[in-house]
Amino acid sequence: MDYKSAGVDIEAGYRSVELIKDFVRDTSRPEVMGGLGGFSGAFSLAGIKGMEDPVLLSGTDGVGTKIKLAFITDKHDTIGIDCVAMCVNDVACAGGEPLFFLDYIACGKNYPEKIASIVKGVAEGCKMAGAALIGGETAEHPGLMPEDEYDLAGFAVGVADRKDIIDGSGIKAGDTLVGIASSGVHSNGFSLVRKIFRMDQQSLARYYDELGCSLGEELLRPTKIYVKALKAVREGNTTIKGCSHITGGGFFENIPRMLPKGLSAKIEKASYPIPPIFSLVQHEGRIEENMMYNTYNMGLGMVIAVDSADADETVRSIEGAGEKAYIVGEVTSDGSGVKLC
Repeated sequence: MDYKSAGVDIEAGYRSVELIKDFVRDTSRPEVMGGLGGFSGAFSLAGIKGMEDPVLLSGTDGVGTKIKLAFITDKHDTIGIDCVAMCVNDVACAGGEPLFFLDYIACGKNYPEKIASIVKGVAEGCKMAGAALIGGETAEHPGLMPEDEYDLAGFAVGVADRKDIIDGSGIKAGDTLVGIASSGVHSNGFSLVRKIFRMDQQSLARYYDELGCSLGEELLRPTKIYVKALKAVREGNTTIKGCSHITGGGFFENIPRMLPKGLSAKIEKASYPIPPIFSLVQHEGRIEENMMYNTYNMGLGMVIAVDSADADETVRSIEGAGEKAYIVGEVTSDGSGVKLC
């Protein structure tokens, strides 16, 4: 009897590390100390000495049940982007610059090529965010998970000068809300999606004219990473007063999180194009409109609050960074929460 016969293949683990080394190396920043394979990742903080009062920010998340689609389609090279996005977007939402990232993959059986494909996506997401992938863990769980399945989670650390932290405290009635377009469903609401559509290869391979692609291709579209767009706004000398990452809970849960007590957000539904995937989900699932906005991002992955005089410049900065942005509403003093109109 040995460890391999018990279900854990140490040699496969070594092979996985070899396959991912180049991906990890491509994400390196000057602050990274040491290489892959140590017991911990080291990152120098010498570069933040110029800040008046540096504050570390962190975020951790996973991909949720979207990962089930990767199993069915046997496509694993983008799910890592989702994982990075869910973490670094939260850090950026508070005004932080993501510095480094670590991933955790739990699998029923270590298939080195599959692990490498997953980490390739993680590394791609890190490059998009400007963060270094400095470590991670791949754990085999024989008997606990099916051999062909895995789960993926991540952890990001960033930094911001205390004076630049976005906390919503300066938001006032009359401020403008600017939405940054999502790429689609992102990584939330998939438990409902999986109830609406059959989750098999035939269903996911079905082509929809309104989507311009198969259902599987649309649903596996990676989550947008907004780090560069938000940085572009800040570098344009515009103050981001509040920022909301639209994840689970949609508009109604996330937008109020950035608002001071007594203020509400008025969102004009016709102010931006809603991606067709949401109309398809709503129609096929017979879902009420409010539930759609309470579950999905409905085409806006980020909503930020700025002074009304800065609204147009904010849109220009975001679009200069390669993302689509829209003026979608305003902050009001009539109650609290979100009002759709």
